[in-house]
Amino acid sequence: MASTEVETVSTPLDKIKVGASIALLVAALAAFYLTGKQGALVQWGLLIAGLVAAVVVFALSEPGKQLIALGRDSAREVRKVVWPTRKEAMQMTLYVFGFVVVMALFLWLTDKTLEWVLYDLILGWKK
Repeated sequence: MASTEVETVSTPLDKIKVGASIALLVAALAAFYLTGKQGALVQWGLLIAGLVAAVVVFALSEPGKQLIALGRDSAREVRKVVWPTRKEAMQMTLYVFGFVVVMALFLWLTDKTLEWVLYDLILGWKK
């Protein structure tokens, strides 16, 4: 049986890029809170600009590229899914509800039977 090994290659430059994106994120949040007296437009502008810069720097790193590739692969797989029709979804939902009701009745009946056997027959405790 063949084993597949996952090999991650992380260069020092990629680590610097990820660290820079985290630093940009922290700086954006700090700028948002420190510029409260200068108006909401300045606050939100600095926050959005910092977040965009952080995302761009992260996207240029190898982990960012891998994350983007994962997103593309996931979207491609979702397009391959054969979704059920409304009728099929309703039928399956009714099957699940029916099974839940049958299981609930079975468990209730089992519980009451065991209660009757243990408390009434074996121990002789009358309620």
